[in-house]
Formats: sequence, structure tokens, C-alpha cells
Amino acid sequence: MVTLSNVHPGEVLQAEFIEPLGISQNALARAMGVPPRRINEIVLGKRGVSADTAVRLAAALGTSERFWLGLQADYDLEEAHRVLGKAINRIERIAA
Repeated sequence: MVTLSNVHPGEVLQAEFIEPLGISQNALARAMGVPPRRINEIVLGKRGVSADTAVRLAAALGTSERFWLGLQADYDLEEAHRVLGKAINRIERIAA
């Protein structure tokens, strides 16, 4: 079975927005009013997209806040499943 890699929102930001728009991480950070380090860490997958960042990305890039938060939530859930692995099956269900 082929397993697809878990895509961090930073990969989407870089590949679908920064590169096609021909803008730098610094230019995006300036437009959003955030430190360039925030954008760099997101692109490198070292930082998640917070609600604050999602609102700013949406305003700067013409997307929705939920787009960015959804990408982050999907990434976080996949990571949790990867880390927990089979331990999830040992959790006792206490409600229907």
C-alpha cells in the first residue's frame, strides 16, 4: 500500500502561493504585518498556522481563514494518528 506524505500548510503556502505569485517570504510577511521569521518557519514546517496567521494569510492572499485552519487541522490530525499508531485501538470506548 502506498502511503502519501502528510502535507504541512507551509508546503501549500510555498508551492501554491509564494512561488506562483513570484513574491518573497519577506514581502508576504510585510503585507501581513508579521515578522518574516513567522512565514519562514511555516514554510519550513517548523510552525503551525494559528488563527491569527490564518486571518492574515486570507486577507493577503484572497483565500478564506478556514482554508488555512483546515489545512492545519488536517495536518495535525494526521500527525496525531501517526504518533499514536495502534495505541488508539487500546483506548476503551465509554460512550456509544
